[in-house]
This record gives sequence, C-alpha cells and structure tokens, in this order.
Amino acid sequence: MKIPDEILEVLTDGRTIISGDRIQIPFQLDDALYRRVNTMLKDVGGRWDGRKAVRAHVFPFPVEEFMRACLAAGEWPSRYEQGWYPTPPPVVFDILEHASVRVGHTVLEPSAGTGAIAEKAAAELGIVDCVEIDARRAHVLRGLGFARQVIEGDFLGLDPLAIDEPYDRILMNPPFEKAIEHVTHALGFMKDGGTLVAVLPESVTWRADRATERFRTMVAEAEGEFVRLPDLAFAASGTSVTTVLLVLDGEPGGPLHTHGWHQRQPTQLDLFEAV
Repeated sequence: MKIPDEILEVLTDGRTIISGDRIQIPFQLDDALYRRVNTMLKDVGGRWDGRKAVRAHVFPFPVEEFMRACLAAGEWPSRYEQGWYPTPPPVVFDILEHASVRVGHTVLEPSAGTGAIAEKAAAELGIVDCVEIDARRAHVLRGLGFARQVIEGDFLGLDPLAIDEPYDRILMNPPFEKAIEHVTHALGFMKDGGTLVAVLPESVTWRADRATERFRTMVAEAEGEFVRLPDLAFAASGTSVTTVLLVLDGEPGGPLHTHGWHQRQPTQLDLFEAV
C-alpha cells in the first residue's frame, strides 16, 4: 500500500527516531495527521506505548531494516494486502548460507522487492540481476546501484530461452500465493549445476492438492531439501505465516527443468521436420 506523502514526510523527518523495536516521533502533529500515521504503524504491527519513559510505537520485532525498505519503496505491506513482504535480515543470512555464492557467480532474484537478498549476494561479489514488477521498487533497485540490470515486469511473463546465459544461483522470496508457479518458472533460468534457494510457505510441505503434490515429487526426485525457518521469521515484515527454505541443486542431466533442459527439448520446427 502506498505511503501517503504527508506520512512519508513525517517518517523520513530527521527528528523521527527509528531504532530497535520502536518508532518515536518527538514533535507535534495535528490530530488528523497523527491518526493517519497511527493507523499505518498499527497496520504493520506497532502499538502506541504512552508511558513517559517510552512514548513511541513499539513493535514485536526489530523495525529499522523493515522500515528502511518500506520508506525506500514508498509503500508498506498492509495486513489487508498479499504480496510484498521484505525478506528479514536473518532469513537473508540463511538463504546465502545455503546458496554459497562465490566470486563471479551470476545471481538472479525474481520478484526482488527492494533487493534485500540481491544486495547481500552482490556484497559476496556475485553478479546480480533483478526482476521486479512494481515500478517504484524497480526505481529503488536501480538507485541502489548493486545490480547489473533491473528488469521491470512480471517475472512469470519472461521467457527463459530468451536469455543468453543462465544463472549460477536463483535466490527468491516469491509471492506466496503463486510460490510454486514462481519456483517452477525460475528453474528455467538456472544453469545445469546451479542452485536455487527459495522462501516458501510451510504449507507446501503438507498441502494435498495435485499441484503441490506434484511439486513435492519434483523436489524429492531432485533430492532437494525443505529447511524449516524459525516461527515468526517474517514477523518483522508484517506476517506470521510459517515458512521454509527450499534448496534445489540442478544436477546436469537431472530431473529439474533447468535452462539446459529447456534447450534440449525439440522445438515445433524440429518435430515438423522429423515427419
């Protein structure tokens, strides 16, 4: 949800203190503006603590990194919306631990948001590309300057065979309502021998619908791993959903539909000429 300009002005004011688990606004707001600021901060998990020693909105999580991403993008993940939940720093750390990004590795972050994962991969000297559907967040990514390229658009609409070089690492926190579709599509951008690490809702490990069962079968055949994340790992981003990390290695000639697998499939023209 877009942060209104007058609220953004308050939260980016040099006098506003955003630290630890609280946001303190030590200057007077008119009643109407205060109510609007209060509504937004409550929507992302804050509560007003009026005790003299506190007098701040207090959150059940460290709020500084989360608010930095929100203010940079000019929006916040309302509890009434689904979609963008910035990846908290401890989860980013776990992703990179499993990904083992090395110097010169090419890295793709689909649905990159404001680059919480991609920025850390670039700090490991990976060569990072980002895809982001939201124009404001894509603008933030370009401004940060760590990405080789930022593609603004719907990741699911990109053709994996349109790229010249597939990626060594795919690191992703996809929209949870389409998580399986995003991961399956992302495999087409990964080179044989590459690794994909994705944050997923824990429900992918037990849901009994056909698509989820097929997905688990694919993971099992590829000897992939679901790694449970701590409870409330995403509380700092405004959601209590339980999450796991999926780690998949694309062994050459293996069962995953990597970029190489797609290239090895016969085209319609090949089939026509074979007749």
